[in-house]
Amino acid sequence: MGNGDVKKLQVLQGGASSSEGGEVDQQEFQKLLEFYDTSFRNIAEGEVVKGRVVKVTPTEVIVDVGFKSEGIIAIEEFIDENGQVAAQPDDIVDVLLERTEDRDGYVVLSREKAEKMKIWDEVEKAYQDRKVVIGRVIERIKGGLAVDIGVRAFLPGSQIDVRPVRNLDALRGQELRMRVIKVNKKRGNIVLSRKVLLEEENAEKKKTTLDTLAEGKVLRGSVKNLTDYGAFIDLGGIDGLLHITDMSWGRVTHPSEVVRVGDEIDVIVLKYDAGTERVSLGHKQLVPDPWSNVIERYPAGIRVTGKVVSLTDYGAFIELEPGVEGLIHVSEMSWSKRVKHPSKILNVGDAVEAMVLGVDPGARRISLGLKQVETNPWHELTGKYPIGTTITGKVRNLTEFGAFVEVEDGIDGLIHISDMSWSKVKHPSEVLKKGDSVEAQVLSIDAENQRLSLGLKQLQTGIWKEFFDKHHVSDIVEGKVVRLTNFGAFVELADGIEGLIHVSEFDSSQGGEKLELRTGENYQMKIIRLVPEERKIGLSIRALKDAEFRADWEAYAETTGRPEATLGDHFKHLK
Repeated sequence: MGNGDVKKLQVLQGGASSSEGGEVDQQEFQKLLEFYDTSFRNIAEGEVVKGRVVKVTPTEVIVDVGFKSEGIIAIEEFIDENGQVAAQPDDIVDVLLERTEDRDGYVVLSREKAEKMKIWDEVEKAYQDRKVVIGRVIERIKGGLAVDIGVRAFLPGSQIDVRPVRNLDALRGQELRMRVIKVNKKRGNIVLSRKVLLEEENAEKKKTTLDTLAEGKVLRGSVKNLTDYGAFIDLGGIDGLLHITDMSWGRVTHPSEVVRVGDEIDVIVLKYDAGTERVSLGHKQLVPDPWSNVIERYPAGIRVTGKVVSLTDYGAFIELEPGVEGLIHVSEMSWSKRVKHPSKILNVGDAVEAMVLGVDPGARRISLGLKQVETNPWHELTGKYPIGTTITGKVRNLTEFGAFVEVEDGIDGLIHISDMSWSKVKHPSEVLKKGDSVEAQVLSIDAENQRLSLGLKQLQTGIWKEFFDKHHVSDIVEGKVVRLTNFGAFVELADGIEGLIHVSEFDSSQGGEKLELRTGENYQMKIIRLVPEERKIGLSIRALKDAEFRADWEAYAETTGRPEATLGDHFKHLK
């Protein structure tokens, strides 16, 4: 019997003494001793018992576990989450009997260990009964998460969700519903699974969902995952795909513009395949199609405002309202400027005003014009530049058939190669160069087709007038052959003045060899035709030779006095 037992026995003996002479009733004492042994010793070490708080001091709490057996528990075991002492005299608390006595004769108790013992019992019961436990994630550890369910437990990474969880740190501090899948009290190991619980719950939800699933039915779902082509919606144990094209009647470049993971949205079942359990969903179908009456809202000819949402090589797409876009073709952006790319005029996000040119509801197309909301500068050209007006411009570009001259910003006129000079021109570069400033005459204006014809040679009237004033048909002139063609030779008679010797006018048929003209050589010839209004001069060497022949013949006849002489006589004379 230990010292504590001796003390307790002494207390029992004192209680059994009679008031008469202090004699002890041995029989009564024996009964008390047996009662003490059977009561107190039934409290085994390692057992959780109920005790009554006797006293609370700044450092400890004294608890009576019955039959004058008291224990002392450190005050720290009664501090709650707010830092307050959660114990008052007469409170009934669960405590663990660690030892029946210490060296001072007190029972060694622990409230904290008792609580844990109770939790272990509950954990084992939850494991056996497959009950749900709730725990708070403490921290991330190797292989998973540490979870507080009253005691520290382990939640493996593979058991957190039905799908892999990438960011485990994001779960820290969250409360999770789980199931105990393994428990070992001796080793202090508890393994949890949230995945098992979710699978069971999803299976029940899936059965309920499939029983009611049908095409055309509207359901409430949760956005589970996003991809580039759509969003997967949890309908309750089964996922459906909401394709990006069925999210909105408007333009959607990525599903994140419409929904986010975790959002609750209404969807309609577009297609359901019971065999594969594939579900196609729609969201835009829950609202009217804006194209159904678009022709009434956007008739041709009205002005509209919108936002540039996309640029392509051939034009700009303008959002007129969610789900309705129109195209401004690059050719409809400016009356005068040659727009190489829409980005030269518009940027994504710009607010623009345009005119509706045409609507095709079936093809979901609206043609818009940007230039139509402005005045067409080509319609003003006739008033600004009447036919015959002399304008000054800069040569912007040369082609094989002429030169484009910028008359004003965005307005170009064409000087055709045939209107560059009264002389023959093989290529415009012989007369003009890119960047030259040039004066030209307005020849014609076609506002509808945006064509402005200019002439350069029409201003070159001075030298031609002077030539025609001084020369007449039958005049003999000298010129240099500048070009030979299969129909004749062009001859420069003066600077900027050219005439033509047709092949039939090269030489006389009156005997002798045929004349071969050479480029760069000078020859004498006779003017046989003048057309001032067309700047044309006809020349002939043959006519000149015939005139010389006649003159020689007449001179010969006068000297011989023989007018009847033959042509052969004349040739003999010449010899």
